[in-house]
Amino acid sequence: MAIMTKTDKTAPEGVSRRTALIGAAATMAAVKAAFPAGAHAAGPGPETAKARLGFIALTDSSPLIIAKERGFFAKHGLPDVEVVKQASWAATRDNLMLGSGGGGVDGAHILSPMPLQFTLGVQTGGKPLPMYVLARLNTNGQAISVGNDLKAVKVGLNAAGAKAKFAQLRASGNIAKVAMTFRGGTHDLWVRYWLAAAGINPDVDVSTIVIPPPQMVANLKAGTQDAFCVGEPWNGQTVNQRIGYTATTTSEIWMNHPEKALGMRADWVDRYPRAAQALTAAVLEAQMWCDKPANKAAMCSIVSGRQYINVPMGDILPRQQGVIDYGDGRKVTGSPHVMKFWADNASFPFKSHDLWFVTENIRWGVIGQGVNKQALVNKVNRADIWRAAAKSIGQSGPAGDSRGPERFFDGKVFDPANPGAYLASQPIKKLA
Repeated sequence: MAIMTKTDKTAPEGVSRRTALIGAAATMAAVKAAFPAGAHAAGPGPETAKARLGFIALTDSSPLIIAKERGFFAKHGLPDVEVVKQASWAATRDNLMLGSGGGGVDGAHILSPMPLQFTLGVQTGGKPLPMYVLARLNTNGQAISVGNDLKAVKVGLNAAGAKAKFAQLRASGNIAKVAMTFRGGTHDLWVRYWLAAAGINPDVDVSTIVIPPPQMVANLKAGTQDAFCVGEPWNGQTVNQRIGYTATTTSEIWMNHPEKALGMRADWVDRYPRAAQALTAAVLEAQMWCDKPANKAAMCSIVSGRQYINVPMGDILPRQQGVIDYGDGRKVTGSPHVMKFWADNASFPFKSHDLWFVTENIRWGVIGQGVNKQALVNKVNRADIWRAAAKSIGQSGPAGDSRGPERFFDGKVFDPANPGAYLASQPIKKLA
């Protein structure tokens, strides 16, 4: 259970971290009493009662944290699931390679391209680590933050104002540093798309560097980077500390874009197929809980705790409620650019989205052009497990595994029926 902390003064009236955690404890006790054997449905239960899941200190890890804290794992026969904080995405990778038997983890809150990369042996030292994507954890909820000096050139969704400034820095031998969280991961792809759409080559005109999410704000404050792309709450915290501002949310680049996933080692899923379905069902129930407006304050109270994200409520709650202070004079309430956990099929792992991730990883030389894209997606994406889990809790998903053509802010269209045409339409790329 989460560590008790003092009441957060930024929480809404009547809502405190202590209240939320006491409620979570009560829920767990009730679940254990109601489900002493742990099984949720009739018939054989999970083959194991435990799993170790990693998470990074980001708001989109909430479904795993809530599944643990609110008793959904226990309800589905998995009372011994551990949710373990990771220091970086590289640490997540390393612990996945170890597996729980080696002191690592069985699965994780993970950047959606990572299971695809690892299955190929990319980013794992050439040794394939077969993985499955069991669910998408969220859509939207990331942003690109920049230093306050870029206000003068009006850098926003259109990054063209930064082009001349970055060129000046490069000419002076002080190339601009743009941070993301993992090579070929979602944040890398969002910031590269944004730069390239403005005619800025992310491999030539700037230096893209890897920084763990919780370190982004401190690095911008120290002046060691000029811009970064990361998930919440770090963009909101940047504004609250007046260190920089939000140039754009990533959903302004691509509305309802896929983001994190529930990724599991394939050998764990293959060994414990019923447990994998139960684990997925628990996460789906947590996603539904997280997406209810009435639960947002309680969710943020829990996940902002010391053992999880460890930030003040004021850094995390507003953007979850559609209140965005960009930090450059723009303030929006009721924004459509909110993180979604369940609404609009946010949880369903569309194969068309994984195909886009593979295509973009090819675009930037992370994955070689010779890979069979669709075969890789079909191997990693386990939409079938998602559908079985959803059915077990009385839910259903979309009719098909493709969401169809996707349109980006610059007018580009990704048609999953012809990913090659999309790749060819991009003037800036670095093919391997």
